[in-house]
Amino acid sequence: MTTRPAAAGTGLAAVDDVEYGARFLGSLSLHEGRDPARLRQWAAAAAEFGAALAPAAIPAPLRIVESGGGLERGLLARYTSRPPTVELYTDSLEAAERLVTAHGWRKWFPAGSVRAAALAHEAVHERLHHGPERAALKEALGHTALRLGRFRVLAHVAGAEELAAHAYAQSVCGLGRTPLLLSAALAASAAPAREK
Repeated sequence: MTTRPAAAGTGLAAVDDVEYGARFLGSLSLHEGRDPARLRQWAAAAAEFGAALAPAAIPAPLRIVESGGGLERGLLARYTSRPPTVELYTDSLEAAERLVTAHGWRKWFPAGSVRAAALAHEAVHERLHHGPERAALKEALGHTALRLGRFRVLAHVAGAEELAAHAYAQSVCGLGRTPLLLSAALAASAAPAREK
């Protein structure tokens, strides 16, 4: 075991959760060239919205399927609506747990919490896909697509649902940091392997 991962983990952990959200939004082509302050504002609003959705218990999806191949896709889990299913990628979950241990982040991500957070995250995608929360998220973000006098049409903010789902998972699972930190750590650990 080397000290290199811990040093990288320290650098990753130095970035605050809202900044990770803004970086995620900024990585999407639809937000290319957007004001970083606006991206931070949307990231904070989406996180606040997602955290407020947190119920007392994590709702169980109708169907859970476990498979490999998540590391290649850069995913821990994925929600599909027909039929409502959560696909958990066991290789990614195991890699994330190893990174939590290697970086000394266990206080933020207790044992088993990565799987629970992935399920909670995907449960919000189901709610945002089928429920009234989709319109409520647009309202919380306040991004106007069109204004005619006193009437306005709210626009979709690409990536906001993903940030809301991360904040929901953080809140409902009692995590010390957003699961976006784990995503960043997984991406950073995959980068050297792609360069070989």
